[in-house]
Amino acid sequence: MTIEQRILDLGLTLPVGTSPAANYANAVRTGNLLFLSGKAPAAEAGQLPKGKLGREFNADDGYRFARSAALDLIAVMKAELGSLERVARVVDLQGFLNTTDAFEEHAQVLNGASDLLVAVFAERGVHARSVLGANSLRAGLPVVLRAVIEVEPA
Repeated sequence: MTIEQRILDLGLTLPVGTSPAANYANAVRTGNLLFLSGKAPAAEAGQLPKGKLGREFNADDGYRFARSAALDLIAVMKAELGSLERVARVVDLQGFLNTTDAFEEHAQVLNGASDLLVAVFAERGVHARSVLGANSLRAGLPVVLRAVIEVEPA
């Protein structure tokens, strides 16, 4: 089964990858590594989510946001590589969470992205990761993700 078919079987639609928010690239490739810039959850009702985990949003909301941001990362992979079959491995995932001081469910939130990457790429989606809580993120976003991908040679 192809990765694109697996995405369809999961009931997902791969979005068109979002454009960079400033003067940088969505992805930079060096050798067989593809470094993906930070991605946010998709807009809901025409608006990006804004707020803190632990105040406006709970860990379940964060899980959903991380899953959505990971889907955007996958869309960028496809745009950059032409085919998701060229993803040899998801090497590293980093999550940045806009949280209250008392919020402690960082790992549960990032599981939204990790679970999706493993569901889509199977063993190639198992990755190293880190997650950090922050006092603020750009535009008040609750979650931003970035990743490093190993690419199969063309």
